Amino acid sequence: MRFEIRLNRETPIRLPIQYNSILQGMIYDNISPELAHQLHDIGYPYGKRSFKLFTFSNISGTYRLDRGKSEIVFAPPIRVLISSPIERFIYELGYSMLINDGLRLGDNHVKLANMNVPPEPEIQSSELIGMLSPMTVYSTLKTHDGRSKTYYYSPFEDEFSQLIESNLKKKYSLIYGTEPNESQTVSIEPVKVDKRSEKILKYKGTVIKAWRGVYTIEGDPELIKVGYDAGLGSKNSQGFGCFKFIRRGDEDDRRNHTDRANTSGRR
Repeated sequence: MRFEIRLNRETPIRLPIQYNSILQGMIYDNISPELAHQLHDIGYPYGKRSFKLFTFSNISGTYRLDRGKSEIVFAPPIRVLISSPIERFIYELGYSMLINDGLRLGDNHVKLANMNVPPEPEIQSSELIGMLSPMTVYSTLKTHDGRSKTYYYSPFEDEFSQLIESNLKKKYSLIYGTEPNESQTVSIEPVKVDKRSEKILKYKGTVIKAWRGVYTIEGDPELIKVGYDAGLGSKNSQGFGCFKFIRRGDEDDRRNHTDRANTSGRR
């Protein structure tokens, strides 16, 4: 389940170039305190991991960079897509945004111009996807002296696809209340991905390596749907792993997802 919001105001929208935490903050501000506490502080536990089960896209719109102030300046309107398999989350967030006279995006007071709810897609066992926000896949390793180290995988490493599948299966279990069966598998392969697709971002001071681009995802449609709703890879609630399907005739979409810079992760 997902919806796209269009936000407007009379003057430019100024944000830090690394704006993911600000978008996330706007989302938390527009759900009930109870649900915000559940998601932010607890999540949905699976073993030693905890999942928030929502994701969102980068901001789309006309912009310029003010490098002197480390800001990105958008000419309104701007668009953001928000996605989750949790009905309560989608209902609370959508309803709150619809009834509020104004929303706060960082230091910017904005208004909801419109909200678009796209139809649910019919998902096939092989799909071409374009990232709306970069996806990140990592492992926490131990160094020889016992310290923890985060290793971020590239889409060209076998572990990338394996960890995407493992992550989707955990989310599936949380959403449906049962483990997927052995025949439910997923793999992902880069199609239009190169070094320019890699984005190095900071989220609240933490460096994150993530990837944009165009990929083929193949396997069980239910697992693919989990990724469509909740995001691919890790750190989805921080604005990672949101994607859209690229269908026949969407050549402009293919080109845009390959060439468009990630406004929140320019280097």
